[in-house]
Amino acid sequence: MKMVEVDGLQIAYERVGSGPPLVLLHGYVGDGPTTWRRQLDALCDEFTVVAWDAPGAGRSTDPPERFGLDGYADCLAGFLDKLGLDAACVAGLSFGSILALALQRRHSSVSSALILASAYAGWAGSLPPDLTERRLRQALALADGTPEALEDVLLPTMFSKAMPRETVDDFRASMKTFHPRGLRAMARASAEDIRDVLPCVSVPTLLVYGDRDVRAPITVAEALQSAISGSRLVVIPDAGHVCNVEAPDEFNVAVRDFLHDNPG
Repeated sequence: MKMVEVDGLQIAYERVGSGPPLVLLHGYVGDGPTTWRRQLDALCDEFTVVAWDAPGAGRSTDPPERFGLDGYADCLAGFLDKLGLDAACVAGLSFGSILALALQRRHSSVSSALILASAYAGWAGSLPPDLTERRLRQALALADGTPEALEDVLLPTMFSKAMPRETVDDFRASMKTFHPRGLRAMARASAEDIRDVLPCVSVPTLLVYGDRDVRAPITVAEALQSAISGSRLVVIPDAGHVCNVEAPDEFNVAVRDFLHDNPG
């Protein structure tokens, strides 16, 4: 892992390969290299692939708890500038997809294309108000609990079926190293509503969902596809929320095809 300082925060990241930049943003549990290992390994033959640990996750330092999506987006823009990654394709999973949209809203020139996996327009922008409130309350309560409680509640919602033990154990281990302060910050940012940016997205956009995702169901995918002009939706059969981990081959083919169709 490498480190770079952005506005007083130490940001950890992994960078592999060469070619057009592809930046990977993880969800509000886990970290960058664990979430995206199968993309880092598979796509570095054609692309410069970068996976960060968001502030408050992995080896990165914690932001203020009220950092918000704007704070995360500004930090991400600063991170990309520090690494000299101009006009990158930005790919986000779950919270990472919300952040990718927030980056588009505040720093539209930074991303040349978007890949939004298991995505929301913020929880409040894609889910019913009562579900958004329950999900935020749950996350804040889990942040004050044990790693085992976090795993027991959230891990079953990430995968749709039994997976190889090594795959699940790696993801479980990354969840257990959560930062309480960082989890609260990312959960609060996830709960925001950013539907206003969707009609303004003017870069090529790929949406990727598992058809058995219980956290971001297909109805959410269809709403985003309708709101983002020209977006492409790929649905992966028999995959859940972390579809890039559960079905890496199908996910990587979708990403590679999209990037070939939208070079630069």
